[in-house]
Amino acid sequence: MGAWRINADGVLELRTTPNVNLTASFDAGGGNRGPRLWIDFPGTPTRPRNIAGAGPIRQVRIGAPEPGITRLVIEFLPGTQLDPTQLKLEGVDSNNWKLQLPNQLGGFIAFGEGNVDRVDPVVPMPLPGYKPGETQLSPRPPLRTMQASDLPQVNRGRFRIVIDPGHGGPDPGAVGIGGNQEKDVVLEISLQVAELLRSRGVEALLTRSGDIDVDLPPRVQLANNSGADAFVSIHANALSMSRPDVNGLETFYFQSLQGRNLASAIHSSLLKTVRRTNRGVKEGRFYVIKATRMPSSLVEVGFLTGSDDAADMIDPAHRRQLSLAIAAGILDYLRLEG
Repeated sequence: MGAWRINADGVLELRTTPNVNLTASFDAGGGNRGPRLWIDFPGTPTRPRNIAGAGPIRQVRIGAPEPGITRLVIEFLPGTQLDPTQLKLEGVDSNNWKLQLPNQLGGFIAFGEGNVDRVDPVVPMPLPGYKPGETQLSPRPPLRTMQASDLPQVNRGRFRIVIDPGHGGPDPGAVGIGGNQEKDVVLEISLQVAELLRSRGVEALLTRSGDIDVDLPPRVQLANNSGADAFVSIHANALSMSRPDVNGLETFYFQSLQGRNLASAIHSSLLKTVRRTNRGVKEGRFYVIKATRMPSSLVEVGFLTGSDDAADMIDPAHRRQLSLAIAAGILDYLRLEG
C-alpha cells in the first residue's frame, strides 16, 4: 500500500500501485462492536498495525487476511449508524481511490500515513490536547535518493552485526506528534537495516523482530554471546510537545575509539542522505552501549516531538532512506576497520 488518509471532510483517500483491483466490504457490527468497512488489494503489508482513531472512528487496522493480500480496516465507534448503500469506493485514476464517509457523522480529524498525492502532506493523528495546525508538518525531500545498489561492498560472510530496535511491547518509548510511537518507527527501520546488511553478505541479528518487550540485559547478553563485530541500537528522540522547534540527529558511543568510529560513520552517512539538524556524535552512558563488549553505537534518528523530524518520519520513503543510510554507515565502518 502506498499511502492512505482520512481528511477532515471524512473522505478516505488511498494510493496503491497502478492498475490493481480493489474490493470493499462492510459489516454492521453490533453490541460492543461498531460497524466496519474494509478494503482488500494485492500486496503484503511490511508492518501490520493498529492505529487509534478519533471522532467517529475507533480504529484503523492494516493487516494481511491471507498471503499476498493487504486489508485496510476502518472500525467506527459502537452505536454508529452507517448505510452501506451510501459507501462507494471510486477510482480517481490508475492508482488513486476515494470513499466518502457519511458527512452527518461529523467530527472527523485528518490523519493518515504517507503522501497520497505527493503535494498535500498527510498530518498524522493528533494526541489528546494537540491542536491541529499548532505545528506545521511538511515532509521534506531527502538530500539525495539513496538506493540499495549504492551500499558499500564488504567481504561477504566475514562480518556479524547486532541491530537493536529500542523499546517494544508495552514500552512504546517516545510518543510524539500524531501519537507516533518510537517502538514502531525504530522496528521498521531496524528490520530494513538488517535486510540491507544481509544483501551485502553481512550476518545481521536482531534483539527483537516484533512488537515484544525485551529488557536491556537480554539485549546485551545476546550481543555479547554472538561474537558480533559491532552493535547498533536504533532509537527516536522526544522532548516535549511544547517544543516542536527541537529537531535533529545525534549518535552516541561509549569510550572506545572503535565505537566512536562506528558512530561517526553512521552519523556521517545519515547527514549525507537525509535533511537533518546535526546534533553531533557524542559520548553517552546508555546501558546497551556501555555493557556490550564490541564496538557499539546508539543512533537517535530524530525527534518525534519535533515538527520537522516528525513530519519526515511519517513518510515510509523517508524511513527507507534512514534505513539505507544507517546500513551504509555500518558497511563503511566494516570496510575501513575490517
